[in-house]
Amino acid sequence: MRRDPEAPQQAGPRSGILWPAAAPVGKAARVRMALIAGFAIGVSTLHYFTPADLVHWHLLYERLFYLPVVYSALLYGWQGGLLGAALASICYFPHATAARSGLPGLGFDRYLEMGLFFAAGLVIGVLADRERRHRWASEETAEQLKRVYAELQKNFERMKRAERLYAIGQLSAGLAHEIRNPLASIAGAAGILLRSPHRDPAQTEVVEIIDRESRRLNRLLTNFLNFAKPPAPQYRVISLEPVLDSVIGLASHAGTSGPVTFRKEIFGKKGTLECDPEQLKQVLLNLVINAVQAMPEGGEILLAARIEGQRAIMEVSDQGSGVSPEEMDKIFDPFYTTKENGTGLGLSVAHQIVLQLGGMLTARRNPGRGMTFTVIIPVQAEKVL
Repeated sequence: MRRDPEAPQQAGPRSGILWPAAAPVGKAARVRMALIAGFAIGVSTLHYFTPADLVHWHLLYERLFYLPVVYSALLYGWQGGLLGAALASICYFPHATAARSGLPGLGFDRYLEMGLFFAAGLVIGVLADRERRHRWASEETAEQLKRVYAELQKNFERMKRAERLYAIGQLSAGLAHEIRNPLASIAGAAGILLRSPHRDPAQTEVVEIIDRESRRLNRLLTNFLNFAKPPAPQYRVISLEPVLDSVIGLASHAGTSGPVTFRKEIFGKKGTLECDPEQLKQVLLNLVINAVQAMPEGGEILLAARIEGQRAIMEVSDQGSGVSPEEMDKIFDPFYTTKENGTGLGLSVAHQIVLQLGGMLTARRNPGRGMTFTVIIPVQAEKVL
């Protein structure tokens, strides 16, 4: 909603809506006031330079005094209308008194004309104020409806995402259980062949491939199951700092081609929270490893944490390549990945775990480069956001 940038804000009547004040202050307002005053003075000057016998011209000039009154009322409301009427009356007063010295008409009629200036300014100003309030109320209502519609759209997208996640989770759970049994048999048979003392070197290489790929598939199935149904959290009262220290210690061994430094910041009081430390550590470690992998040339990773009221907030910021705006809505979708060897389940599993802890996981692009992932969970387990 666009409003006059020069207009100061003041409380509207009987509501919490902020209304711009009736009279703006600034260069544009001063120019308008100068034009109004100049017009009224100009009309008064015409009275002096017009011969007294040109009655029709003098009557026309009297009508012209209403223009600054109406203009002031339309611009600044009833207050502006009264000020415009006062200005017009001051400029008109010499002409009203001059009627007794030869100009046509009675002096009383001219004084009555000045009273009409004030009446016109007051009525038009009140109507202008009423119309302005209605317009601002309509614009404010339109803005509120726009915000509500945007929120509904976001909620609708969250619902669709939740439905997709539920469907994929159920499918993943069933598929993982069905595949795991024959996979265990394959892995067991490969292990027996590897332990056999009489084996051909070529066969050994093939069996090693089978064993290695079986283990990789087993890890993938474990991720499927964690995504479909994360383990029930084992709540304990913990401090944030030891969890961050443990995550940094584990992530420091992640492979990277460039130097990566870790920085930890704890803001505010070092309070405690009730959660599953292993699950929280799993979420943060996943985010930190993603950050390491996003910086092949190295950089700094910041782990920040603070407790605000009834919620704990943890952030992981990197200086990597980031995620394009078109991909921001997909990063928590299962099986979506930008890595060559990624499964696309890491962030999905982390998202599911945070939801199960009663919190939320969000992502945003940094102003310069890289990403910041924010984990928000309640301080007490029973208080879900």
